[in-house]
Formats: sequence, structure tokens, C-alpha cells
Amino acid sequence: MKYRPSSRTRRHAIGTAVVLVLAGLNGPALYRFGSERYHEYRINQPEYKAGNGHWKVVDVPEKYRINTIHAALLHTGKILLIAGSGNNAKNFAAKSFRSVLWDPARNTFTDIPTPKDMFCAGHTQLPDGRLLVAGGTQRYEKLEGDVEKAGGLMFVHNEDPDKPKTFPAGTLFTGKRNGKTFASQDPVLVPRAKKTQSPVTGEVTVEASTARVYVEALRKGRRYQTGTEDNYRIAGLKGEDRQNFYGIAQKLSFDKKDFQGIKDAWEFDPVAERYIPVDPMNEARWYPTLTTLQDGKVLSVSGLDEIGQVVPGKNEIYDPKTKEWSYLPKERFFPTYPALFLTDGGKIFYTGSNAGYGPADKGRTPGIWDVKRNTFDVVPGISDPDALETSMSVLLPPAQDQRYMVLGGGGVGESEKSTARTRLVDLHAEKPRFTDGPDLYAAVRYPSSVILPDDTVLTTNGSGGYRGRGGSNVLRAEVYDPRGNTSRRVADPLVGRNYHSGALLLPDGRVMTFGSDSLFADRANTRPGTFQQQIDLYSPPYLYRGERPRITGPARSEVKRGGTATFRTRTTTRIAKARLIRPGSFTHVTNVEQKSIALTFRATARGVTVTLPDDPSLVPPGWYMLHVVDARGVPSEAVWVKVPADEDVDTF
Repeated sequence: MKYRPSSRTRRHAIGTAVVLVLAGLNGPALYRFGSERYHEYRINQPEYKAGNGHWKVVDVPEKYRINTIHAALLHTGKILLIAGSGNNAKNFAAKSFRSVLWDPARNTFTDIPTPKDMFCAGHTQLPDGRLLVAGGTQRYEKLEGDVEKAGGLMFVHNEDPDKPKTFPAGTLFTGKRNGKTFASQDPVLVPRAKKTQSPVTGEVTVEASTARVYVEALRKGRRYQTGTEDNYRIAGLKGEDRQNFYGIAQKLSFDKKDFQGIKDAWEFDPVAERYIPVDPMNEARWYPTLTTLQDGKVLSVSGLDEIGQVVPGKNEIYDPKTKEWSYLPKERFFPTYPALFLTDGGKIFYTGSNAGYGPADKGRTPGIWDVKRNTFDVVPGISDPDALETSMSVLLPPAQDQRYMVLGGGGVGESEKSTARTRLVDLHAEKPRFTDGPDLYAAVRYPSSVILPDDTVLTTNGSGGYRGRGGSNVLRAEVYDPRGNTSRRVADPLVGRNYHSGALLLPDGRVMTFGSDSLFADRANTRPGTFQQQIDLYSPPYLYRGERPRITGPARSEVKRGGTATFRTRTTTRIAKARLIRPGSFTHVTNVEQKSIALTFRATARGVTVTLPDDPSLVPPGWYMLHVVDARGVPSEAVWVKVPADEDVDTF
């Protein structure tokens, strides 16, 4: 007899078949879902965290989410997040500039009134704990095709040796031959002409002074551009001024217009939590580097000036006592955001890292700059020398060893080249020369590196292409151990980060990461990117090894260089080392502030006495985080220590 399945059996078989068909159709999605759930489960296991660390997202209320371009840790434990206009031309036009103060310990946020566009400024720590912020944006770039009015550079001349003159924004310049009129976009001061007298003949000669200002045509349209050099009359002048003051300009056209910088400078007061204006720089700067020197003064270098050109080697010094700037007596050229580190004897080490503007064949070679004598000793041997733009540089711990690492990087401008190379150099070697270290996790521009209290270096993120083009963001992180010259992969970051991103060590031993400004949101480069406003926190493996040592002492301790201080400690294991870490100040793959200084110490049953080095080029004045680290490599939370300025130390 032929078997006939029951209706129940038929229904069950049909249902099973439907499930199998649906599973086949949705298999990839189900697999991804299962894989993601397993990955989430795996990375939250204690043994995984102990080996790889752990990432989490900071809960930032909507009203405090900004395009963080700059971040600096203050001695209050709070972090100043600066957007300025945040690389948003609409914000710039609306004069909407943002800064937010974040307290990681309480996860609270405060809006800080921001007086000008600090987008792409420079910043560094001052001896009293204030943060110096200098430069920023005067004008956004306009790409060729977007320029609506002809414009360019006007050289304003003064042949009067007795009278300087300021011309306000809107001053009109009319060509003597072409008859076309252009208006200045900013005020410009033209100094007195230079008058000299021959000691032999007594003859007096006068050399005209010049100043530069950006000018634009009064109306839109190609017919208002010029093609050749011309002399320009200045409107509103009378008498001899009409002869003594005049303009000369080359082509005034529709070429691409770069960003322009500002001269303004401020000190951010961490206690009052506000910006305080100080004397402006002598040069406008956009993309400058600020480096604190051994006496607490600040070196300001490079940047785009008020007409969008790289400052031609005119470097200057800020004195925090007088709040004034002064030029260095001799010039030296660097591309924008050069990585300039204070090193032995007050000399400056340029690693070759930089972040943007300048010719490919000028100012790109690593070397040691003696600022006093203005000499430059080349340090040879760096691999991929044509891929130092957007590379990261770090002074490896401990700082006494004077060993530096340059990580990743890319070609000049929008070059498609990127590299996974790391390069090492020991400045204490008889003849310093770069050698290669272990390759990074990928060939990347814009990696962010942070010195950890256990003498390792965390590096995260970056992108293979310029600003993440082609979906090239890299979600990888690794820890480098200078002692063994080895790297190992750790937990992957949560989001991609490239241009306008960075990272800082917090006093509790965690690391924050911020920012990212991808050009596009897809691999095909068809959808515009959006700024990554998410802030993440990475807890290194040492935070999952059990109880941490604790250190306590006088609040806001002050210890002179070469001096000692005693702190109470509580730990179940032996104290193995003590480290003095300078708080970071990060922007554009540049953080020349961070360093970890080894301290000699004497441990007792109830405390530890530390001794600071007496070298001012190793320990410039300012606030530092003091960590003790036990034999397992577990650091304490930091206590803050102030190293005062020494009146006997003077850079110039």
C-alpha cells in the first residue's frame, strides 16, 4: 500500500522547507548578526580585556557635541575641546565658534565662549598651567572654480622715512595701466621707509618699506581679473602721500585661494575657565606649531599667513611673563605643523613630520636645530622620506633616552602614497641616524600615538588614503614596547578616525580619542562625509590586572627641578618605577608636548620619595602627572605636580 503522509506531517515539512529557504536567502545577514553578537560577547570577557584592553563610547549630550579639532589636558583634570568653526564654512560665515570643557571624572560638559575662529591654531602648556592658543582662521579656502571674484596679493609700498601708515579694510587700489579697482580685505600697516646715510660721502638714501594685503575685485566676473604686473594708486591719499604710498601686484585672478591665518593669541585659564587675550603674534599663522622651551617661553613656527602663504621662516618667541612676542633674529623655514621637540641643551629636534602646506622640496628633512646659532644638523637615514606628511612623531619613554619614533605618513598634499613604516632614532648616539622599527598594523596617514605610564606607546586608527578616501579608514590599534622594539595588536577602535582626529592620556590611565573628518562617506567617493563627533575611551590592559597602587600627597604639589617630594602610597605589590608625564596638547597628528620622564625614587613601607631631574630641557616648567607603577606594570592614578620656572634658566 502506498504511504500517504498525514496533513500534520505535510504542514511540518512545508514549514521546515520554508525556514530552510529563508535561511538560505538570509544566511549572510544571519551570519553577520551571529558574528557581531559573538564579537561583542568576546571583547567583554575579562580575559580578553586583560590582554587587549577595552573601548567604550563617552555619553556626550547633543548640545555639547562639536567638531573637535584640538584637545588639551589641563591641570584641573579637565580637557579643553576646541572646534572654532570646526572646518565648516557656514559656521565661519555665521561667526559661530565653539569650545567645550569636558570633565572626564564626572562626565560633565561646559560651553566656553570662544572669541575668534581658533580652527587650526597652535597650542601648548605654559608654566602656570594656562594653555596658550595662537593663530586660527581668517578666511576659508576657495577651490578653483568656486572663486567668484578675482583677487590676489597686493604689495603696499611706503617711501616716506618719517611716517608709517595703516590702511583700513576696504581701501581701494586702482591700476594705472589696467584701470581696474580692487579692495583690501583686511587692514594693513606699512612701516616707515628705511633711511641710511653714508659715513663717507654723507649721502642719504631711502629704501621703501613694504607690507602685503589680500585684495579682491569689486564685482564678480572674469573681465575684472588682470594678467600682468601693474602699479596701483591708493584711493583717498593727498599731497605727498599720493607719491609715497602705492601698490604693486602681479596677476589678480581666479586661482585657488588657500586658507588665511590670524595673529591673535589667548591664554586659557583652567581655573577661571575662560580665554584671556594676550599680545598678538607678529605673523598671522594658520597650522602653526607651538613648542615650550626650557625657560617656559614658547617658540611659534610656520603656518599660513594673512594672505594664505606659508610664513617664510619668520619664527617668534612668546614670553609668558610679559605676554609679548618677539622675532627670532634669523629665519628658518618649515612646512606647516612641523613636529618640533625640545631636546638636550635647549636645541630643537625636527623629526620631519608635518601636516600639510609647503613645497615638497623645502623644509622636509629631519635634523637638530640650534635655535641660538640658527644651525641645522641633518639626521639621515629616514625611510620613506617622501611620506612624512601626516605622520605621527613621539618621544619614546623614558624621555631621558632621547629616542624618537616616526609612525606612518603619506605623500605631499593629496598624494595616494601612504606607509606602514616606523622609524627610530637615538639622539644620544655618536652619529644619530634613523633605522626602521616594526611596521604598523597598516599603511596609514593620521595615526594617533599616546605614551602610557607603563613605558609603552598606544597607536590607533588612521587611513590609507587622503582623508579616508575610498573607504580607507583603518580600525586597528597596537601597543609598542620600546624595550623589546616589538608591537602587538590590541582591541580594535570603535570608529574610523583620520584627518582632524587625535588622542590624549587621561590622569586615570585611560586614553581618549576624538574627531575625524572624512571627505566621503562611501568607498565610491560619491557621498560627502560628515565629521565624527563621537569621543571614545580606551582602557589599556593594565586596568584589568586587579587592584591598582594608590598615591596621595599634598594637593597641587610643587617640586623644583632636582628637588624631592614624598607621597603616601598604598599597594599590595612592589613599586617598580615612577613617571612624570607632561599633559598632552593634540591637533593634526601633532603632540610635541607629551613626554614621560623617569624619576629616581625610594620606596618605604608607607610611601615613596621621588627626585626630579635637574635638566630644564628635559623638565621645562609647568604641571605634570605623577604616576607610580607596580611590578605588574599597573600604574596608579596620577597626582598633579607643578615644576616652577627657574629664574636662572634663559633660552635667549
